[in-house]
Amino acid sequence: MKLAILGSRGIPNAYGGFEQFAEHLSVPLAAQGLEVYVYCSDKHPYRESEYRGVHLIHCNDPEDRLGAAGQFLYDLHCILDSRKRGFDVILQLGYTSSSIWHRLLPRGVKLITNMDGLEWKRSKYSAPVRRFLKHAEKLAVKSSDALVADSIAIQQYLQEKYKAHSTFIPYGAVIPDDIDESLLKGFGLEPGGYYLLIARMQPDNHVEEAIKGVLQSGSSLPLVVVGNTGNRHGKQLTRKYNDPRIRFVGGIFDMRVLDALRHHCKWYFHGHSAGGTNPSLLEAMAAGAPVCAHNNPFNRAVLGDDAIYFNSYGDVAEQIKATPDPERASTMITANMQKIKTFYTWERIVEDYRNLFHS
Repeated sequence: MKLAILGSRGIPNAYGGFEQFAEHLSVPLAAQGLEVYVYCSDKHPYRESEYRGVHLIHCNDPEDRLGAAGQFLYDLHCILDSRKRGFDVILQLGYTSSSIWHRLLPRGVKLITNMDGLEWKRSKYSAPVRRFLKHAEKLAVKSSDALVADSIAIQQYLQEKYKAHSTFIPYGAVIPDDIDESLLKGFGLEPGGYYLLIARMQPDNHVEEAIKGVLQSGSSLPLVVVGNTGNRHGKQLTRKYNDPRIRFVGGIFDMRVLDALRHHCKWYFHGHSAGGTNPSLLEAMAAGAPVCAHNNPFNRAVLGDDAIYFNSYGDVAEQIKATPDPERASTMITANMQKIKTFYTWERIVEDYRNLFHS
């Protein structure tokens, strides 16, 4: 089987969720004998034509010059290149821009689309963009030979909205081999002596609700906010919350540091609300973080009763004041780690995708 993976900026991962997923999926499949190709941005720092048995195809990516419009052109360049490769299956990660080019996909290839989250619900987009994204979602459903939902909530939505069958395959995570407590010293932190939030700075990730809730709670513990604050929303937050209890530390991509921060935090705030199974949530669960999550179907589908929830900053403040006893928190952590070990494993996910490709 000759497989192509489109929709990421490439591997090895140097960007985010889709890139991490593409790496975790492509490398084992190549080791199992599939001929796997991953499309990469020509701006990717890794310039080789192969990575751990996976073929890499670098295509022109003008996003650095054109912004969001560059994403559409990058997807177009990847699709045009795929027409000459003789692929059996194309796995498309997301549909935001590539769905409009679906008529240009090579004939005779099976197109599988990972539908990701409900992009049109994201409040960071203007009304016209959200209308376009909803149309793009419809195009992706119509043009794909098979759909993948990474959340039960997304699977139910696709069935109810489009009467479309999809295969539920979540993301995965890895239990860290060891947690290095000494890595906290670089941040001036002590185990159990801080709250943590890791997210992109955008409104639908409810970063501000967590910040306001921590401040309103009266807790003396700081909230460590991990994420690039260079965008408009991030700059607004850093200007508005110039308080020693709110520590903006920027983006961190070293998993050993992230795992240490997650494992030793008092509570991990997860505010994502427009996605499916969020990779950063699974990583927090894998690292043994006690989770306080935004109350929505996507987070509840993963966490169930093994978390505390918030709808507003007032809820955050109340949850901090009424923190469950240590035994209850320990029970939630153990249950969430067990989910990672038995359900959200990359071995299982790779096998599910391989079976889908063959079917």
